[in-house]
Amino acid sequence: MTSRAADWFEQAIRDLQQAESSRRDGRHEWACFAAQQAAEKAVKAVHLSLAQDAWGHVVARLLNELPVDVPDDLVEKAKVLDGFYIPTRYANSHAEGPPFEHFGVLQSDEALRYAGEIIEFARPYVAAA
Repeated sequence: MTSRAADWFEQAIRDLQQAESSRRDGRHEWACFAAQQAAEKAVKAVHLSLAQDAWGHVVARLLNELPVDVPDDLVEKAKVLDGFYIPTRYANSHAEGPPFEHFGVLQSDEALRYAGEIIEFARPYVAAA
């Protein structure tokens, strides 16, 4: 069976582009969520490039399950991104107000930066596949 690592990685890049677009449009909650998705898909691409399955949405766990050295700070950055998976989309994740009221430029800038770092970490593994 053909590896789908490149497909997952290309979608990760596209998700990061969506995050950038959302940030420019002031949709910071969507920028944060799309950045989390970009990181998740990039790490899943690494798993696939190493001929292993990866399930779930927790980027930090997905990084820790890789059979390669992952910098500790990258796992910490993934934990920040993991915090954007649900609260960016669901109003009941906050005491009050819709999600968009809880996310701004500081969060989206950080999310984009961290997702970009995870994509760059993944790139050589996917390229070698």
